[in-house]
Amino acid sequence: MSKLELLSARIDQANITVGIFGLGYVGLPLALCFARAGIKVIGFDIDLSKVSFLNEGKSYIHNISSASVLDALEKKFEATSDFSRVSEADALIICVPTPLTIGSEPDLSYVINVVERILPHFCEGQLLSLESTTWPGTTDEVLAPRLKAAGFIPGQNCALVFSPEREDPGNLIYTANNIPKVIGGFTPTCLKLGGALYKLAINEVVSVSNTRIAEMSKLFENIHRAVNIGLVNEMKMIADKMDIDIHEVISAAATKPFGFVAYKPGPGVGGHCIPIDPFYLTWKAREFGIGTRFIDLAGEINRYMPSWVVLKTMDELGKRQKTLKGSLVLVLGVAYKKNVDDFRESPSVQILFQLIEKGARVHYSDPYIPHISHIKNHALNLSSIELNIENVKVYDCIILSTDHDVFDYGFILKYAALLIDTRGKFDKASNVVSA
Repeated sequence: MSKLELLSARIDQANITVGIFGLGYVGLPLALCFARAGIKVIGFDIDLSKVSFLNEGKSYIHNISSASVLDALEKKFEATSDFSRVSEADALIICVPTPLTIGSEPDLSYVINVVERILPHFCEGQLLSLESTTWPGTTDEVLAPRLKAAGFIPGQNCALVFSPEREDPGNLIYTANNIPKVIGGFTPTCLKLGGALYKLAINEVVSVSNTRIAEMSKLFENIHRAVNIGLVNEMKMIADKMDIDIHEVISAAATKPFGFVAYKPGPGVGGHCIPIDPFYLTWKAREFGIGTRFIDLAGEINRYMPSWVVLKTMDELGKRQKTLKGSLVLVLGVAYKKNVDDFRESPSVQILFQLIEKGARVHYSDPYIPHISHIKNHALNLSSIELNIENVKVYDCIILSTDHDVFDYGFILKYAALLIDTRGKFDKASNVVSA
């Protein structure tokens, strides 16, 4: 019996160990998902504090309870930074970031670094799965050659698949186990093994013809969202000039039972997907001499939205005989989406920067993000303030940027002098301005 036949038998018996690389917003939920299914999981992360927290049964992500981590530990989950333990696993799943460089080109350094650290301990009969979002061709053109150079031939003595993550932090309905899992294999044998692996923990596995289709499907999902968010944000600016309530427009359009999907406008886009993923395809498309005009335009509009919010704030303060410079401004919510503790690429942070640059005295309130010291190349030293009558009353302007459910919107509306509402959360009132 070959090594891959032995792997197939072990998967069929659910007698395997899964190694997951990167225990963040994608990797940790997946690790807990496999653990709940009774599969032994070794979680790898280079952040020693994360490893220590998890092994103590503590969660460092708001939407993941410490109780769920403790439960996983009791079901043979453990975290480590020791890559020599790669050889203990039957399947290895990479869930590390794929950001953009300063020049907006794909940065695969995290993926490549993990693969290079895996290879010295990789064994025949193991399966390697990449979940990190990337350009079509990465699995075949970046991972497969590295495996082959080390003597591992996908489909013969090891397996290689791509299965894009679809994690939605803060979503209480769709979680790792009930979101359909797309998967493409380097060979049919790889696909069969990868599909069987994921079926151990995930309700539905959707097999596609190859890794490139799986890679492109993930990009298409997020490009679809980015373009439609860009469209509704442009509509918002047009409606504002025409003194039309864009939220009422969307509600009316959404009554059509076919051919329309409602997207909500906001202060921009954030997180690890929408601001980044579309430009992986933009970069790859240039190789084929193809422009990506929809993607580029949507990105331009979405990146402009924080500036539009700040300009709107300046205008509204001006109508009240105040200048932004010297005004006391509170930003409500700095996470990139509501009810999460993640502020990567958050438009709220861009709003903070611009307000500070224009001379405003700025504070923020976000119970999920108690302190911000720095973002990329920008130094900040801000801490979240608690909302009370005195705090709310004192501000010349309050900008609702991230609409966390924990905010008391009735209380804020009652005591705020001026509210800039970027989320359509407040009813019409004399102190509310839509932005």
